[in-house]
Amino acid sequence: MDTRKLISTPFTSSSTAEEVLRDIDLTGVRAIVTGASSGLGVETARALTAVGAEVTLAVRNTTAGDVVAEAIEKSTGGIRPRVVLLDLADRTTVTRFAEAWSGPLHLLINNAGVVTGGLERTREGWELQFATNHLGHFALATGLHHALGRGAVDRDGARIVSVSSTAHMRSGIDFDDLHFERRSYDPQIAYAQSKTANSLFAVEATRLWASDGIVANAVNPGGIATGLQRNFTPEQKASLDAAEAAGVFTYKTVEQGAATTVVAAVAPEFARSGGHYLDDAQEAYIVPNDADVAQHPHGVKEWALDPATAHRLWAVSTDLLRI
Repeated sequence: MDTRKLISTPFTSSSTAEEVLRDIDLTGVRAIVTGASSGLGVETARALTAVGAEVTLAVRNTTAGDVVAEAIEKSTGGIRPRVVLLDLADRTTVTRFAEAWSGPLHLLINNAGVVTGGLERTREGWELQFATNHLGHFALATGLHHALGRGAVDRDGARIVSVSSTAHMRSGIDFDDLHFERRSYDPQIAYAQSKTANSLFAVEATRLWASDGIVANAVNPGGIATGLQRNFTPEQKASLDAAEAAGVFTYKTVEQGAATTVVAAVAPEFARSGGHYLDDAQEAYIVPNDADVAQHPHGVKEWALDPATAHRLWAVSTDLLRI
């Protein structure tokens, strides 16, 4: 069992993003929130805008993004968020987004995610969940590295938040068959692998970029009913129902789910400390890879924070994207 002294904050599983941001002024902070046209992304963007941040909604559907931007402006009385096209499964839009960014970047919140009910592939032949949830965000972050570095100088530090999930406990990274070219396809295992990758990204990004003033942390927002569930198969829905019945998680509101993301983005406890996995607004404890998720619903498996695996995944991802 993990015996380290874990980083703690004053917040809990019932805290909301608004509560985390109370008395915080983010005027002048430039933030990107991916997948901010629905669910957690909307609430994260709204909460940040409400305290002065200049938020860019990086979305696949810009029409939906415009609706969200208008609603955020009206509800907060703040600056209207920008809306920019970003399809994480399309390398062209990721490159275009990063190259078009001008000036410093202080917060990069890699919130977007996709769940599939069956095997889908990108034009490159990559498994869609891994390609979108990990590779797309990886390409975005590396493309914005310079902007984050400028942001770190501008405000004494920049942060990346990588949204993971309890699902990471189902699978580590299968480097021998990342894209399910030989093994039978299980959408839950594919999703789990992508969420483990999200956590490992935070580990290696911090190792590489902390000297630039950039830290990255992974977060588990908890069980929230969002648009992700629309593609669930009956088997996936049954698995989720069983997990809820076993007490692995209880559903949160989107306001509560966004709280852990916002903690990683603004809490002073994580200003200079990265490579962590947060759950319920606290740093999670590490459990063995063979641990039962039902016994450790708020833990993080070793494979999701292993430095050697994180280093290898970074190298593989760089090679795949030819960065």
